[in-house]
Amino acid sequence: MTQTIYDACIAALKNVYDPELPVDIYELGLIYEVVVDDEGFVDVIMTLTSPACPVAGQMPILVKAAVEQVEGVQGAEVELTWDPPWTQDRMSERARFQLGFM
Repeated sequence: MTQTIYDACIAALKNVYDPELPVDIYELGLIYEVVVDDEGFVDVIMTLTSPACPVAGQMPILVKAAVEQVEGVQGAEVELTWDPPWTQDRMSERARFQLGFM
């Protein structure tokens, strides 16, 4: 069941978009870690493209809300980190293609 919740959380994160780019935060590589425990609590470690991101205060709230809507999730915590810093190397091939980097 934990894997099912994990997969659903990833799908939910793919519906959260960076407001400045037409790519979801998962494909952008902003999600560093998603851990689901046996009780259905989810911990997400994420970053942003820049500490000066205009939605730095809102993005963790959006991520938490998206994950908590997943069936089976009892609650979520989102930690924003800057270590390691985000680089374009973290983007998926799909994101690079969508942004014209390929």
